[in-house]
Amino acid sequence: MDSASYATLSRQVGLWREMSIVANNIANSATNGYRQEGLVFSEYIKADPGGRSLSMGNGNIQNTSFTQGALTETGGTFDFAIEGEGFFLVETPMGERLTRAGSFSPNAEGDLVTHDGLRVLDIGGAPVFVPPDAGNIAVAADGTISADGRLLGQLGVVRPLDPGGMTREDGVMFVAEAGFEPDDTSRVLQGFVENSNVDAVTALARMIEVQRAYELGQSFLDSEDQRVRSALSSLSK
Repeated sequence: MDSASYATLSRQVGLWREMSIVANNIANSATNGYRQEGLVFSEYIKADPGGRSLSMGNGNIQNTSFTQGALTETGGTFDFAIEGEGFFLVETPMGERLTRAGSFSPNAEGDLVTHDGLRVLDIGGAPVFVPPDAGNIAVAADGTISADGRLLGQLGVVRPLDPGGMTREDGVMFVAEAGFEPDDTSRVLQGFVENSNVDAVTALARMIEVQRAYELGQSFLDSEDQRVRSALSSLSK
């Protein structure tokens, strides 16, 4: 296989990865709190002053967009959205995780939980508790929860120290490996949820572009394979 074939094959692998990422974005375009992903291509260069140099591209770094998604008003008592760069703090079996998906509800014990039953935490890492008999639930912009004017707790809204270094888990959950800190600049809105920040039309257009580029590369590889087979067939006669 010559240099051109190696470069094309490397490009094909990157395009296949990007196609999978774009397809996942489209599938989650209606998922509350979802953050769009992209693929970063890097270039490998082999410089040989006395011979032939080679440049190859490789798409192997997934990049997440943390652009604010549109807010939809639901009127739900335990539906929350964040305006700003903050994240809700959630307890999982693997440790504390960050999420922008703020559609919660109290469980049988009164703990505020996600759709998956994961407990929502306050800024100190303790579960947010809502008594079953609590009425007139209100949430202030800083996440403070009260019932009939009585303070119940405060939603943990935090900001990751290194947003670009976070690792995605389970669609809308993130691991802040560099840590996080309380965020007093973001606002919590009650009765709203944040939509996915995926632009479905743009994502679909990109899917078509990637598919066409992949098909073009595959055509080249097929032609190159046929050329090599013809050459070997001629030599064997």
